[in-house]
Amino acid sequence: MSFSFTDEQMEFRSVLRRFLADKSPTAEVRRLMETDDGYDCEVWRSLSQDLGLTAIHIPEDYGGQGFGFVELAIAVEEMGRALLCAPYFSSIVLAATAIINGADEAQKRELLPAIAAGDIRAALAFTEENGRWDTSGVTMTATPSGDGHELNGIKSFVLDGHTAERIIVLARQPGTAGDAGLSLFSVAADAAGLERRLLQSTDATRKLARLEFKAVTGTLLGEAGGAAAPLAKTLDQAVACLANEMVGGAEALREQALDYAQMRMQFGRTIASFQTMKHKSADMLIEVELAKSAAYYAAAAADDDDGAFSAVASLAKAGASEAYMQTAIHAIQIHGGIGFTWDNDTQLWFKRAKSSQVFLGDANYHRELMIQRWQD
Repeated sequence: MSFSFTDEQMEFRSVLRRFLADKSPTAEVRRLMETDDGYDCEVWRSLSQDLGLTAIHIPEDYGGQGFGFVELAIAVEEMGRALLCAPYFSSIVLAATAIINGADEAQKRELLPAIAAGDIRAALAFTEENGRWDTSGVTMTATPSGDGHELNGIKSFVLDGHTAERIIVLARQPGTAGDAGLSLFSVAADAAGLERRLLQSTDATRKLARLEFKAVTGTLLGEAGGAAAPLAKTLDQAVACLANEMVGGAEALREQALDYAQMRMQFGRTIASFQTMKHKSADMLIEVELAKSAAYYAAAAADDDDGAFSAVASLAKAGASEAYMQTAIHAIQIHGGIGFTWDNDTQLWFKRAKSSQVFLGDANYHRELMIQRWQD
């Protein structure tokens, strides 16, 4: 396992940071978060066709670039740093990864090329109104009907589910419990009986939706009743990517706080020179760097297919959750009164930190998972 980025990876990060600085300034973030769609079609086209970001970790056999999770982690880290408003995490990190892990060969060749090209935006619908991030909360049913399956139930907190053109749905056979009977299904966004509604959330930069399925026809992906393992792997990989996205946002907040402290004058000198401010700045640096180390390690473990990857992913998410949230709190405090105002940009990252803290499970949830996995 490598513990440093290659020159090519560093150049990739540099190119992406310049692109996002141009396409995702805070003025643009504010504009897009007020829209229902939550993204700009032209930026999505540039991101997918010009930079090829939608194809990063998709294998070359399916129209992708065939890179690994380290490169994908670099991409989402820079997106988190810039607070990019785009359906990237939902379509590429969640949905495309679920297809890679759970679909058969013919289905991968059918679905992945369009996603890799950015022509189709997909979403993964696995959580329900009970708010559980594991499979024990799945109540949606899938009943065989003709050549397909009839889906009935409600999925909630679906990332970009209201705008996705293809929905990957987790459902179970009636009468089953636990991991038994779980299957993945592919559903067209315009399928009869599917109702989609945008949810109101604290973080307007990350759109969540409620999807209601009323006798919706779905196409089975992979083996019937065999979705538990592919979904678990997908969520572990997504958790590792989310940890990297979070450390990108935390680093942006840390730099903003330091810049403000070096500029703000009080009693004839900058507040950065105060001892308490030095302590706070040091705490932020240590917390963010430790979270980065864990997140980078998780991405590398995903590529190496490390046997301890599941536990490492949970460790990274738990650390990043607390580091991002605590850094956001410090940044608000350093900015003083203006830090709490709408006009100050700090609140944008603060809300993303809060939504990311609970998305895919909070720190306590992942510490419990980590202990269970190390014991196994």
